[in-house]
Amino acid sequence: MNNIELALRVFIVDDEPPARNRLRDLLNDCSQQLALEVVGEAGNGQEALDKLAGVTADVVLLDIRMPQMDGIELAQHLNKLLKPPVVIFTTAYDAYAIKAFDLHVIDYLLKPIRLGRLFEALNRAREAVPVQTEVLRDLLPEPRKNLSIHERGKILLIPIEQVLYLRAELKYITVRTAEREYLIEESLNALEKEFGARFVRIHRNSLVAKDAIAGFEKGGDEGESGWLVKLKGLDELLGISRRQQHIVKEFS
Repeated sequence: MNNIELALRVFIVDDEPPARNRLRDLLNDCSQQLALEVVGEAGNGQEALDKLAGVTADVVLLDIRMPQMDGIELAQHLNKLLKPPVVIFTTAYDAYAIKAFDLHVIDYLLKPIRLGRLFEALNRAREAVPVQTEVLRDLLPEPRKNLSIHERGKILLIPIEQVLYLRAELKYITVRTAEREYLIEESLNALEKEFGARFVRIHRNSLVAKDAIAGFEKGGDEGESGWLVKLKGLDELLGISRRQQHIVKEFS
């Protein structure tokens, strides 16, 4: 067997303990011909993010269907790690997901997982690169429940329901909650497309949460519409552009 430093470091994420045990048994069988090491496991997305902040994994075997956070969203957050792992999804069903995976050439294992198929996927993973976040986003049937940032060596989740506004500044997006601000590297247009049911555009550089709108005030900088929006839990007022001033009537 190769030196342990060359071993493929594998992490398992599945909300069902029997499924994790099954994968451990299969990985043990694979280790007879392939140098690998199981570096940990988790039963949900938050636990996986916490553990993977302190453990380096080359490959994550990731269940798609999990409560709180599905595997596709978790994979997007894992891409924020300094060294993102290669993800191999596991699924018991969902013909739509499998078709989409085939289209994007993302590796998946259909449950019940067979030893030969797992061995092939792990071998391919040695040469694979992490799937781009944009590709993963295209697979999600629903918007993410969280945004995420890499902070102090960990992946910090920002529940989208707590976000009051999103504002583009240079190449970053300021994410504002009642407690603090965060900076993420995403496209405001892409965020508007994903979360359009929750946010409304008030300016070319700003989206605000519809449920957070507390009211409107006259004011604003010269050249703007003369209206400002007040958000629940914030003293800060945000300017509304002339093009978007129709929202004053819609939300008043």
